[in-house]
Amino acid sequence: MIQNDLPGAFDLADENLLDVQTITDAMMTTSQSLTELAIRFFLNLLVCWILVRFFYYRKSRRRDYYFTFMVFSSAMLLLLFMMGNAEVGVGLTLGLFAIFGVIRYRTETVPIREMTYLFIIIAVAAVNGLSPLYKIAGLTSDSPHYVLSTGHLAVLGASNLLALALVIILESSRALKQSATRLILYDRIELIVPEKREELLADLEKRVGVKIDNLEIGHVDFLRDAAYIKIYYTPEAGATATIGELTRAKDFTE
Repeated sequence: MIQNDLPGAFDLADENLLDVQTITDAMMTTSQSLTELAIRFFLNLLVCWILVRFFYYRKSRRRDYYFTFMVFSSAMLLLLFMMGNAEVGVGLTLGLFAIFGVIRYRTETVPIREMTYLFIIIAVAAVNGLSPLYKIAGLTSDSPHYVLSTGHLAVLGASNLLALALVIILESSRALKQSATRLILYDRIELIVPEKREELLADLEKRVGVKIDNLEIGHVDFLRDAAYIKIYYTPEAGATATIGELTRAKDFTE
């Protein structure tokens, strides 16, 4: 009795499985795939261009990072899009762009602001590359198919707007002033004592030409009458201080 029921149960399960596969295996047309790629690519390109051009580059004026951010973002989106279509799994995809995200360029230590923008554009590329855009329609008919979902598009657009709004608010906040540092080899070591701090500040501000917020005294060489001093100051609007801590001539050419 049991043996006679088991084959029927398996046949019923196989039939249900085939029905599910028939419903869910809707295929996207070539035009739909190209439309999806175009929407993802140009939306990601527009958002990253706004972030880099109007927020990062406006202050840093670093053309090398401008190029790097734009190319990195577009390449990351294409990688995520193709891997998503190849069904290799989100885990592997996220692992790959996480590896790219921790890249440290050998020619120069990446400053914290540049690293922050790098992670922002990686996050935006991940959102634009992995968020669903299409939904399956016609499940009750014999020809299920994909259609562009306005709801998914709205969520994707809102996610990009939130990323832009966060950067706009933080970059325009007066409470978050950009801070810069500079390493100085100072020759008047008689002023490094605590009793002459005010005189030391006045002399440094006169020589360097900036208003110093704070300073730290490092290594003192009494044989050469010199000491390393690290000063903290607020640069002018649009100014950058990416080489403030370089002390060797070859660092300027690497």
